[in-house]
Formats: sequence, structure tokens, C-alpha cells
Amino acid sequence: MRHNAFSDPKGRPARPVESPPGAWRTLPLDGRFDLVYEDATGTWSNRSLSARELKLGPGRTLLGGIDTRHGGYRGFRVDRIRRLTDGATGERVETGILDRLLGRAEAQRRADAVRIRRQTEARRRAALAGPA
Repeated sequence: MRHNAFSDPKGRPARPVESPPGAWRTLPLDGRFDLVYEDATGTWSNRSLSARELKLGPGRTLLGGIDTRHGGYRGFRVDRIRRLTDGATGERVETGILDRLLGRAEAQRRADAVRIRRQTEARRRAALAGPA
């Protein structure tokens, strides 16, 4: 057996790497959202976000992306998002926002996995077919 990232030099499977307690986990998330956001002082504002990721950490979750109105990358605490409007569908969500974002991130992960698998299979078939 050849050595790779999933085995040790003796051919045994490597142990899974566990995240240390308190570590952040990042899930890719693409989409455009309009947010009604309440900041730490209780002030509400409207934001437009080109989402990039969902960060899950100890005691909080952040929706990260490019804040198109204020410029630059920002992370918004999901528990402070009062309303989320999906830019693609126009769907408005006022409760269960975290569940909705987690579901969307998982659906995108599955779709990406299928796309990558299909691309890999197409490349393999092309390599086996040889030059045309």
C-alpha cells in the first residue's frame, strides 16, 4: 500500500484529527442576502451581504462575507440577524435563521461533491480514451 494522507507509513489508517475544544469550524456558503441586523448596542441596520462562509464557534455562529454597502469582509452574528432575505429567491426568514443557513450550506456541500465527482469521472474517462 502506498503512503498517503490517510495512512501512516506502516499502512494502517491514520487516526482522524479532532478539533480541539473551543475551535471554530468553517462551512463554505455562497449566496446574496439582505439582512436586518441588530448590533451590540441594539441599533438595527439593513445590510447586503455576498456570503462566503458560515463560522461555527464556541457559543456563537457568524455569517461571513462581503458587506456590499459598507465595503469589506464582515462577520455577522447569526443570533443578531432579525430578518434574512435570500437575494436569489426573495424568500424572507425571521425565525430559524441558523437552521436555514446550515441547511443551505449542507445542500451546497452535497452539490459541490456531486459536481467534483462528475468532473473526476469525466477526466478519468477522457484519460482512458486517449488522444482523439
